[in-house]
Amino acid sequence: MAGQDKCIRDKGETMAKIIVNNENKKSTIAPEIYGHFSEHLGRCIYEGLFVGENSDIPNVNGMRTDVVDALKEMKIPVLRWPGGCFADEYHWMDGIGPKEKRKKMINTHWGGVVEDNSFGTHEFFELCRQLGCKTYVNGNLGSGTVREMSEWVEYITFNGVSPMADLRKENGHEEPWTIDYFGVGNENWGCGGNMRPEHYADEYRRYQTYVRNYAGNQPINKICCGPNVDDYEWTKKVMATCFDHCDPKLHGLMDGLSLHYYTLPETEDDWNIKGSATDFTEDIFYQTLKRGYFMEELINRHGAIMDEYDPDKNIGLIVDEWGIWSDVEPGTNPGFLYQQNTMRDALVAGMTLNIFNKHSDRVKMACIAQLINVLQSVMLTDGDKMIKTPTYYVFHMMRHHQGAALLDSSLVGGATVGSGKNELPKVFESVSEDKDGVITVTLTNNSLESSEDVDIMLTNEGDKYSVSEARYIEGAMDAHNTFEAPEVVDEKDFTAYENTQTGVKVTLPACSVVTLRLSK
Repeated sequence: MAGQDKCIRDKGETMAKIIVNNENKKSTIAPEIYGHFSEHLGRCIYEGLFVGENSDIPNVNGMRTDVVDALKEMKIPVLRWPGGCFADEYHWMDGIGPKEKRKKMINTHWGGVVEDNSFGTHEFFELCRQLGCKTYVNGNLGSGTVREMSEWVEYITFNGVSPMADLRKENGHEEPWTIDYFGVGNENWGCGGNMRPEHYADEYRRYQTYVRNYAGNQPINKICCGPNVDDYEWTKKVMATCFDHCDPKLHGLMDGLSLHYYTLPETEDDWNIKGSATDFTEDIFYQTLKRGYFMEELINRHGAIMDEYDPDKNIGLIVDEWGIWSDVEPGTNPGFLYQQNTMRDALVAGMTLNIFNKHSDRVKMACIAQLINVLQSVMLTDGDKMIKTPTYYVFHMMRHHQGAALLDSSLVGGATVGSGKNELPKVFESVSEDKDGVITVTLTNNSLESSEDVDIMLTNEGDKYSVSEARYIEGAMDAHNTFEAPEVVDEKDFTAYENTQTGVKVTLPACSVVTLRLSK
């Protein structure tokens, strides 16, 4: 196996150590941290997830069988829909009833193509039923009305006699569905209305009042539109306005505050020049990873502001748009945001998910953008073909963290990579323990040049653990899968480790993501 030939160093040599206090269980890692985002954008919904009931591509009620099976294997916990910027111009009644009668419109945000609304409310909940995942619906605050949003919630969730419940039944679904999360607007500082934070917060307070929790239903978790990247003033003013004359903890006003941050490989101030997804230098590689690592600072600083108003951390930080945003693939519609996915993407994904794990006391959900065929997706499709990206394998390997208890861990003696403003840790880790007592350790080696020996040490020496499963991906920084070569980057068994009295020693290949499972 390439990358695993280097032997573990002799015991007398110095190596990086990860100290794991396996008696110090911290916050629970919410499964929803491993969530995903699907917008009416490019080929994410149409051709990616939904091909229609009459397609020659194998499907169940219009949902691609190959895609659904792969997402279930990845253990997708929650799916956000219908946007994104699309959400604040989406009028839900256009997407219900007989498909041939649904309103056609121009998708003004993404590519100027016709949106025929053949994928709407019923189709979304059918998709989530097939996936077995939770639902995150994003409502229209920017161009919609309070009544429209309220009636959508009634249509979806009310179990009784009412105009909207009766309409749902007429459209073929007798029983109500469950909304697990409801976003009251999206990016209202920008495409969702260009609002000031105080104005949006007042609008949020008004709109969310009518996102009703009907009798007999589980409560809907309400998500408030939070900041764009490092707009700390937005966070402060929205929190202050929402808490003014109202304690959200007592009144169910807010369950989460969103944060959006995209990693731009080459520029920070010109969204028209983001850089190629596959053709980049080593300097750009490290610059991209360092910009991904900025997520740590964003969570710390926005979290500190939230702590002023919510010290008990009842309100989750919801990072519902994140990932690498690069230039589209040559020859594709610029409005479709179709990009390839390399080992660089895998390292940003692995490092970011480790950061989320370590902040799981505050971060309660995250949705990488986007699920399929758009931005940093986990799959790509071409007609009846489907391939998994390196990012898919990261989510698959790290699925064991979902619902597990974060363990206190720290890296001692670790090296750095990159230089100057692009310097960052060579190795990044997180550790958890599941309900069966199995410990999961996930690590990234962010170096292009060298492997790294790491001694993982458990502080409770009374418990003897050994590796029960080990998996990894590795490759050149630009390694990626294509429809002609779909397994250039593939998840494999990892063997470069040895069990010790206190834990395990591993040799991490350069440019790799590794998962170890330790059992008694």
